[in-house]
Amino acid sequence: MPGTNARAGVGTNQESVRRHNLSTLLSHLHLAGQLSRSSLTTLMGLNRSTIADLVAELETLGLAEQLAPDTRSRSAAGRPSVGVAATDRAYVLAIDVRVSGLTVARTGLGGVVLSEANGQSPIGHDPQATVDAVVELAQTAVRDSDPQSVLVGIGVSVPGIIDREAGVVRLAPNLEWRDLPFAEMLASALGTPLFPVLGNDADHGALAEHVRGVGRGVDDLVYLAGEVGVGAGLIAGGRPVTGASGFAGEIGHLPFGDGSRPCHCGARGCWETEIGAAAMAEAVGCAPDRLTDLGACLDELDSAPTKLAAIGRHLGRGLAFAGEDREAIEHSKEAIRLSPLDPMMALWFGAMAVAHFAGGRYAESVRFTTEATRLRPGFQGAHRLRCASLALAGRLDEARSHFAIARREQPQLSADWIRANIPYQSPELMERFLDGMRKAGLT
Repeated sequence: MPGTNARAGVGTNQESVRRHNLSTLLSHLHLAGQLSRSSLTTLMGLNRSTIADLVAELETLGLAEQLAPDTRSRSAAGRPSVGVAATDRAYVLAIDVRVSGLTVARTGLGGVVLSEANGQSPIGHDPQATVDAVVELAQTAVRDSDPQSVLVGIGVSVPGIIDREAGVVRLAPNLEWRDLPFAEMLASALGTPLFPVLGNDADHGALAEHVRGVGRGVDDLVYLAGEVGVGAGLIAGGRPVTGASGFAGEIGHLPFGDGSRPCHCGARGCWETEIGAAAMAEAVGCAPDRLTDLGACLDELDSAPTKLAAIGRHLGRGLAFAGEDREAIEHSKEAIRLSPLDPMMALWFGAMAVAHFAGGRYAESVRFTTEATRLRPGFQGAHRLRCASLALAGRLDEARSHFAIARREQPQLSADWIRANIPYQSPELMERFLDGMRKAGLT
């Protein structure tokens, strides 16, 4: 098919892919907001007359406009190049669903926010009431739009795990939503044939910073999003990383602390229970039902109370686990290779478990390996680390039981095999691991 191998962001002179060229040019304007025709010639690898024709067609469609050349900062010889900018004829609705509130923005090409409407989340986060509230805000946001303008897309951010293709919120613990066809409900209520594109709020935040914010030009970044819950958006190699099941950035539900605080997800001891809005509100004396006022409460503080300072330490400690121990990252490679669920979650579990083990925090290492083996019973790397951690924590009976499972699944397991196949770079850490495994039953 002509044009199938066209490089992203680069045009072609073939008439059969004129639409590709128009789309590419419009994408450049969308990202930059405004460019000169000479810049577009360079970016797309096309001659000046072709660029002029494409710009003229977009101008006829009302999607772009040509601007008078800016000669004030001109230094090169020759005639100044005409400027080209996107118009606001085409727009999208950007919808942010949060625990504490709702936002709908009418956003044009170039990422320009043309109008915005904000409101409170319905009590109890009833799904239909939320849809109705979003529709009302959308009507407010488009009220003053040009009658000739066209809605071309709808994007929705939700604090939860999303099935983008199906438009379903698989799990949003803090909204108490599960398997909710939110895209279908919203499209029906808006009366549009456009199918809303759903995404995780942190994933969208990471992409926004990568394309237009402080992460522009950065190929690898982590965006931490925190309200009532905590999540992370990941960009690796310039591409969003969501994981096979959408769990990649769900770091708020990793085990942390003493495991006593209940979480909306149904587990106990999740990281977000220690650093989320509820924990902050408790630290500064803000009532749990007034989380929307938490920002104002924090602004009134002259200094951080002891409990709030502790939350800051929990935040730093949790973030540090991702990269504080090279041994942990190396060990997690096996987790990435073996896990059928989600590579990034496996990396976090593996990295944190070994980081705790390396620091002599064997009970914490047991907690992380327990989560890993719960999700993936055949996860041998986690079984082995759990054996050693249990043994060094003094829980020998449990250690021997888990070692029996590890030996059954891997009959060749021995000290020589471990030395040859587990990439501990520290001899001391390797000997400590072997000591635990021997106590668990390794011969």
